[in-house]
Amino acid sequence: MRVPRLYIAQPLKTNTLVHLDKDASRYLGSVLRMSKGQSVVLFNGQGGEFQGELVNLTKNQATVSVLQSKTEDRESPLKVHLVIGISRGERMDWVIQKATELGVNNISPLLSEYSVIKLESKKIKSKTLHWKKIIQSSCEQSKRNYIPTMNAPETIETFINKPSENNYRIILDPKASKSIGEISPNEKKIDLLIGPEGGFTDSEVEDAYEKGFIGVSLGYRTLRSETAAIAAIAIIQSQWGDMKADFAHKKR
Repeated sequence: MRVPRLYIAQPLKTNTLVHLDKDASRYLGSVLRMSKGQSVVLFNGQGGEFQGELVNLTKNQATVSVLQSKTEDRESPLKVHLVIGISRGERMDWVIQKATELGVNNISPLLSEYSVIKLESKKIKSKTLHWKKIIQSSCEQSKRNYIPTMNAPETIETFINKPSENNYRIILDPKASKSIGEISPNEKKIDLLIGPEGGFTDSEVEDAYEKGFIGVSLGYRTLRSETAAIAAIAIIQSQWGDMKADFAHKKR
């Protein structure tokens, strides 16, 4: 059985005992059917991971002895900030999960004129927390040791009017004449702006261009918002990140 990885939101150091919460304890005991003496890996999103051993496991409480630490840098050299219109149902959950696997380090849900989802202010906090848990779970699966930042939803006007901090700013625009392969980011930080299911309005696109965004297209086919996000991130990582064609050869 593959050694499970668990995100723990607390300081970690060797030669200490860590008490897991009820959800993590039930996952190890009821789902994975683990037992005392088996190995687990813990990480807290601050870089590196810790090898541990189960020293106690009951229905609601598991205790791990932290044995040793290991430095593993699995982060892309490219810092991608995904800014995407909120999708319906599980589609937003899916794109957040896959974007995390692909190495983005910042995610901002976006509200725009054509957004089909209109979040009430009282639901924003709970929804953001839900998305953070998806990111944490995705980091457990993909072996990332840093947790991408999950920002609270904001409007497109708010986002595009923020200082860029020298990020290379891209907007997916079906009418754009350039492909991603035709641009040349000067920095290792990219803002990737993608519309909701209904797309951006013409005025929203024009405002983005006025604020320095570069328009790129993914081709002639019309993609769903979540498909476009994953395709764009994969292309960007293959062009300037850690998914280049020669990566496997360099690793060997």
